[in-house]
Amino acid sequence: MSNRVAFAIACHPDDIEFMMSGTLILLKEAGYETHYLNVANGSCGSMKESAARLKPMRKKEGQEAARILGAHFHPSLADDLDIFYEPKLLRRLAAVIRDVRPSILLTHSLHDYMEDHTNTARLTVTAAFARGMPNYATNPRRAPIDGDVTVYHALPHGLRDAMRLRIFPESFVDVSSVHETRLAALAAHRSQQNWLDASQKMSSYLQTMEDVARSVGEMSGSARSRFVLAEGWRRHHYAGFCAKEADPLHDALQKKYRINPGYQRWLDAGLGNS
Repeated sequence: MSNRVAFAIACHPDDIEFMMSGTLILLKEAGYETHYLNVANGSCGSMKESAARLKPMRKKEGQEAARILGAHFHPSLADDLDIFYEPKLLRRLAAVIRDVRPSILLTHSLHDYMEDHTNTARLTVTAAFARGMPNYATNPRRAPIDGDVTVYHALPHGLRDAMRLRIFPESFVDVSSVHETRLAALAAHRSQQNWLDASQKMSSYLQTMEDVARSVGEMSGSARSRFVLAEGWRRHHYAGFCAKEADPLHDALQKKYRINPGYQRWLDAGLGNS
């Protein structure tokens, strides 16, 4: 039986809260041990503070958010905009994954508006793929691990890829019951209010998160049956990771989880991103 461990790996402090936190909370409620890692430390996320002052501030905020979510906090690995698909960072992330031994991995979309996000997704996928390879040396060194892991990609920022094409989810998770906890975790990132307003025109980042969840919920079914607030997910290819039909989110979350009935048709027609 796979470990009941779920690991959310995102790029910047607050990315987990925006797109993944509800699912992580529900997995915790379903009996999973949950873990939380922002690969980047948030060093560039201010118009006023220096990186030296900002990094410990963002770390403290991330620790508080992880506490609210009930997840184990892992320290960041690099500065903002230093997230590249390269060996040193990959070996460090692979060591963390071997330590945690997740059976569910939640990460960014492979198609997103900025490369910090997409590179984090690529690093996470490769680090998970290498989990059982004896000849792949992590830093620090960790022994290879057994067991399946199913990788789920969140929806991108704004629900569109870098070329503005709409991304549709394969599945939906109803996060309505844990929305207040999601808001509290995002609010822990207090330093981000002014930055997001200035850099991305989010006048209220808490309202922005709710608006996105409501938009995803509207895609989840008919007017009578849809989820009010939802997070959307797409499963990574199974080869090298897990059984072909593995869907542990479905197994864990049951009625709070719903497959998008049109997604398989889109995949078969080569239209999964449109």
